[in-house]
Amino acid sequence: MFLENTVNYKEQFGWIEVISGSMFSGKTEELIRRLRRAQFAKQKVEIFKPQVDTRYHDEMVVSHNANEIRSTPVPAAANIRLLADDCDVVGIDEAQFFDDEIVSVCNDLANKGIRVVVAGLDMDFKGNPFGPMPALMATAEYVTKVHAICTRTGNLAHYSFRKSNNDDIVMLGETEEYEPLSRAAYYKAQLKEKVKHIDVKAQELTENKKNDNA
Repeated sequence: MFLENTVNYKEQFGWIEVISGSMFSGKTEELIRRLRRAQFAKQKVEIFKPQVDTRYHDEMVVSHNANEIRSTPVPAAANIRLLADDCDVVGIDEAQFFDDEIVSVCNDLANKGIRVVVAGLDMDFKGNPFGPMPALMATAEYVTKVHAICTRTGNLAHYSFRKSNNDDIVMLGETEEYEPLSRAAYYKAQLKEKVKHIDVKAQELTENKKNDNA
């Protein structure tokens, strides 16, 4: 269970908090909540997101519920290290899109006495660990895994199922492209996709055979 550590004296080391889960699970919502509390406490807060994430706004971190907080888009993790000097709290959204250096950046900031709050997808649409997130979760003092609700079963969902045929690992999208699924629903959906693929292949082979015999 996560209990927020509210003590961050300058003579002590900081720490890393990771908020992970599937799409539509409330990761960004929770990130914004924690950062707004820090701002309310008059702490100096800097927020960063990958430059590639322009779904809602070029500069704002925006949740699916339309809550937002101003951020600095950066092209690489190394930029955060340069821009986060003299902060009490650093927030990072969509961490899965950053390069692997994000892990050492977060640890360097924490070792300087900064509280680092990171949000990101723990798995890609294929159900594999996503980018630097596993290493961030292993390094963090606190890990919170949030869940969406499965659109097919109503159970807790922790898979992000992609509805399009795009196989790129990084593809920005919303409800038109993704839906949150439980383990059972995701397994069935993957099985259905495999059967569909086999049927297409069989049809292609049949057509090729007909053409060869013509």
